[in-house]
Amino acid sequence: MPEFAHNIWAPWRTEYIRSLARPEGEACFLCEYQRSPGDDEANHVLWRTPRSLVVFNRYPYTNGHLLIATAAHKGTLAELSDEERLELLRLVSDAQAALQHAIQPQGFNVGINFGRCAGAGLPDHLHVHLVPRWNGDTNFMSVVGDVRVIMQSIDALYHQLRELSAAMGLPRPCAELP
Repeated sequence: MPEFAHNIWAPWRTEYIRSLARPEGEACFLCEYQRSPGDDEANHVLWRTPRSLVVFNRYPYTNGHLLIATAAHKGTLAELSDEERLELLRLVSDAQAALQHAIQPQGFNVGINFGRCAGAGLPDHLHVHLVPRWNGDTNFMSVVGDVRVIMQSIDALYHQLRELSAAMGLPRPCAELP
């Protein structure tokens, strides 16, 4: 089988990367979301804590692709406090549990891209990608047709996860470090 058959091709990411070109000093979308808690449903902010946000990726690779981001506009792990790093990882864990319960993926990719050359579309605001995966989720539609096959609308899954999160007690509070 050709090597390229094992890749996820995401040509629609170009649209996203182009959308990030913003005038110097203009706030990033994660900072805008942080300042606008009244718009959480419209922005698909699943959870917010004093230090973090969990939001749906508007340009998902797969159904349930979430971004777990720091509330503060910081670009590297080294810039975060121990509490911020701990909470970020706790939220990745909680989001993974909620997605597993809601949509039963067969696996997950978890990743952080540092810098544009590493694939970061928003290099100055640290965020973790949590991407649910299924066997066969790379198919001809995205490779040949430049079409994403997402099995559920972001709105539908957002509401499903909000209800499920309340029932599961998620996100869990993050204890302070000693």
